[in-house]
Amino acid sequence: MKKIMLISISLVCMNSIVYAGGDILPTVFEEEEIILPIEPYIEPIVTEVEAPVVLPEPMVVPEPVPIPVPILENLYPLGLYVGLGLTAARYDPDCGCTTDKGKVDKTAGVVARVGYDFNEYIGVEGRGIRTNWKSNGGKIKHAGLFVKPMYPVTDDINVYGLAGYAKTTTQGSKRRVNAETFAWGAGLEYDLGSDTAKEGRYDRSFDGYGDQEGGWGLFTDYERLVQKSGSPDLDTVSVGVTYDF
Repeated sequence: MKKIMLISISLVCMNSIVYAGGDILPTVFEEEEIILPIEPYIEPIVTEVEAPVVLPEPMVVPEPVPIPVPILENLYPLGLYVGLGLTAARYDPDCGCTTDKGKVDKTAGVVARVGYDFNEYIGVEGRGIRTNWKSNGGKIKHAGLFVKPMYPVTDDINVYGLAGYAKTTTQGSKRRVNAETFAWGAGLEYDLGSDTAKEGRYDRSFDGYGDQEGGWGLFTDYERLVQKSGSPDLDTVSVGVTYDF
């Protein structure tokens, strides 16, 4: 039995060798085509992105450097002033009403002033004159109240007028005068104050002009003591100092 199986196996093997004989070619393997799946092309969606708005930086303005303001001295003038001076008086009886025609009497004395300036253009003044030094025995007493119009020509010079009512009496060898009547005059004031005082802060807008700020000044003026028809001429010329409060 074993022999039969061995013979059968041998025959099969030989048959295989015969079948496989002849040109023996190497085994050719066909390349396997690999097919990869192709995905469909999808066009990308481009989304427009707005560019960010860039705001300009705010301009930085430097703060101005404060300029130091000088502190002005406070000045409080009252508008009140006083004055004192010397006066020369002339008594001329040449009025056509006396036998002393042409005989002029000249005397000298003092004048006192006190007044108030409301503004740079108007004020009031009271004044008195008394002559004690005489050449022909005549003496004059005079007191009056005046309106004082004025105008500041410069910061230092002020011109003014006088118009008012006055009482005037004379004593001496000349014709006696005892009159209460109109009187008038004109004058000039000069400021002796320094410029520093004018740079202060006044409580009146017109101070610092024409001898109207606080301080010392000079004055000179002319006055007709009696302005009346038929009266003798009574004139004075005065000079002196003033002080404005």
